[in-house]
Amino acid sequence: MNNAPAGHPNLIALYTIARREVMRILRIWAQTLVPPAITMTLYFLIFGSLIGSRIGDMGGYDYMDFIVPGLVMMSIIQNSYGNISSSFFGAKFGRHIEEMLVSPMPNWVILGGYVAGAVLRGVLVGIIVLVIAMLFTKVRIPHPLVTISTVLLGATIFSLAGFINAVYAKKFDDVAIVPTFILTPLTYLGGVFYSVTMLPDWAQAMTHANPVFYMVNAFRYGLLGNSDIPLVIAYALMSGFVIVLGALSLWLLKRGVGLRS
Repeated sequence: MNNAPAGHPNLIALYTIARREVMRILRIWAQTLVPPAITMTLYFLIFGSLIGSRIGDMGGYDYMDFIVPGLVMMSIIQNSYGNISSSFFGAKFGRHIEEMLVSPMPNWVILGGYVAGAVLRGVLVGIIVLVIAMLFTKVRIPHPLVTISTVLLGATIFSLAGFINAVYAKKFDDVAIVPTFILTPLTYLGGVFYSVTMLPDWAQAMTHANPVFYMVNAFRYGLLGNSDIPLVIAYALMSGFVIVLGALSLWLLKRGVGLRS
């Protein structure tokens, strides 16, 4: 007699999908983990050491320390998004997703497995970049709970966004368009390299409409103890994005939008 709980097969399926994603990331670590570390090291050297010495203080902190939270969050966002959009689109292109959809596997298991893999890659890259940052700066982690929760929420939001991008993408070029023309401007205009208090009123209003701004500032509080916005607002918006994007992703899977031939 089988005494396994009813949800046990779903957990096995979730673990299998997540494990496959993790093994893919680790198998090609030279492509998935090393390039972001090199890129962010160059950012620290160019913007921090060379340009930062001319800028001076920003928001009451040394400029190099000030940009650390934004650069770490930028690497987490880009890698979480890029991982799931390319991986899920590859599975869709190979018709593997169709096989999953006709199986008894619930849609939340499919979504959860891919999101877990993308979040893990974002977290791993974030840890690598943060360790590198600590070699160049005096940044430490005075608020670890805020730091960890912001990383997980930010990575989850952009993993779900990357999933939606992959669902609608019809060719590999469609997967690259959004990061280039939407994600990159959002991250650069999200308060990574400047304090919003320096901007004129109209530019501050535009920045406050940028979701990345709230993630960067919450993360900045976790690392530096300072933020341009109340943490409650940042957490409320990030949680709202997770719920909305998660619901939309599950709805798309249920309808089979862009997935069934």
